[in-house]
Amino acid sequence: MTQSNTPQADIPLSDADRLLEAAIAAADAAGCVIRPFFRSRLAVDDKSDQSPVTVADRTAERTIRATLAERLPDHAVLGEEFGLERAGSRWCWVIDPIDGTRAFVTGRPTFGTLIALLDDGVPVLGIIDQPITGERWIGVRGRPTRYESRLPGAIGTRRCTDLKVAELSCTSPEMIEGAPTPHWDALRRAARRVTWGGDCYAYGLLALGQVDVIAECTMKVWDWAALVPIIEGAGGRVTDWHGRPLRAEGDGTVLAVGDQAILADAVSLLNTGLPAH
Repeated sequence: MTQSNTPQADIPLSDADRLLEAAIAAADAAGCVIRPFFRSRLAVDDKSDQSPVTVADRTAERTIRATLAERLPDHAVLGEEFGLERAGSRWCWVIDPIDGTRAFVTGRPTFGTLIALLDDGVPVLGIIDQPITGERWIGVRGRPTRYESRLPGAIGTRRCTDLKVAELSCTSPEMIEGAPTPHWDALRRAARRVTWGGDCYAYGLLALGQVDVIAECTMKVWDWAALVPIIEGAGGRVTDWHGRPLRAEGDGTVLAVGDQAILADAVSLLNTGLPAH
């Protein structure tokens, strides 16, 4: 799945509404599957990469696939648990039924269901759904991001023109052990402070202006595809650690900033250990 170098147009209004309706239906269905398993002491298996997986992950992905297939039978679907179906379509749904399974199996409501739509490899629609807290972020290319929740919060990244006042987030220190450059610590030292944990939930917080920068690696396309339209529709930016658009065949690094003014310094610190200026 190769991302085009040509910028994609916004989805036509009639198509966007139809596609979004399918994505929301899939998120609703997944939530119905996941909630009964939360804090139920279910069995946890380890995959070949030692990451955990549960019956909740597998059942939720099957449910999302069935919902999308019923509404959009010609679209491809790529999921973390069951791979690619109907390859060759211009449109490809990318799903992670439970992003943050470690959080899920330890009873922390900081995981989320990720549903994305790629148009020739470019993310054009994304949903982060937190089925326990009832929070949902919806991003569609060319539209402002929406946040649906009974909890406080409003969409919009916050102004942060200097990393020395930035809130940095990363899911786990172990993730950084696989970093392709040795300079993540330079970014940590430049930021005001770092908070660990969060998985996709941290990116939702960035879209709400609670976090300023996230730098992670070892990410697969199903980990980041839904995040791009959400963060960019909230005023932020998502790239790899070199400042390039994310692509499925990339190096697995993800850098998200709420204020684009700190992007150049973050990229430079991650690659050279020195700020851009």
